[in-house]
Amino acid sequence: MEILSIIPARGGSKGIKRKNLKPILNKPLVAYTIEASLKSKYITKTIVSSEDDEILEVSKKYGAEILKRPQELAQDTTKTAPVMLNVMEELEKGGYKADYVVLLQPTCPLRDEKYIDSAFEYYFEAQNKGYDSCFSAFSSGYTHAKWRILHDNKLEALYDFRIRPRRQETEQHYKMITENGAFYALEWETMKKTKDFIGFNPIAYITPRVIDIDTIEDFEKAEEIIKNRMK
Repeated sequence: MEILSIIPARGGSKGIKRKNLKPILNKPLVAYTIEASLKSKYITKTIVSSEDDEILEVSKKYGAEILKRPQELAQDTTKTAPVMLNVMEELEKGGYKADYVVLLQPTCPLRDEKYIDSAFEYYFEAQNKGYDSCFSAFSSGYTHAKWRILHDNKLEALYDFRIRPRRQETEQHYKMITENGAFYALEWETMKKTKDFIGFNPIAYITPRVIDIDTIEDFEKAEEIIKNRMK
């Protein structure tokens, strides 16, 4: 079984400058995801996609294969799926094709190989029930009264408030989950059909919340947790 891991690591991050190279305990952020991917017992090929030569050089140093992405796929508005498809297309030109593709974002340094392998095992089992893709998420609890505020302050209900259930019936209503950004996996052909890293019938691998680094405070929290793990 061939499983391709794609780690998209752009050099021009906006929130924190050079975020993917910013060190946590003297190791660049991107290195944590590279090491987790290489240690996974399921992943057979690990590629970092970046437009940035320094990120590519560091990624190669930590054992990843590298692919220089076109500048047009390294803009502030560039989405992740086209970057992944670019990697797949370039590999196909060389005769390579995997059974599965997994997206591992470099902003999740606490996600290790055990997390990845457990998520894959959950996904493989779910395929027997017809699920074609899997992403990691955390639960924000059961709800029957969820709303969201749109940009113009207009309210949009995320449930049918005309048939408002009793609190005791909440569990039978639905459970809210949020993607945590740590793991997305699907078959190669499904990715090519959907042109996205979530398939037609996904299942969620629900775990405690995983830090997806976006702020300096996130870096500090991640560093503290990694320090405690080392102890």
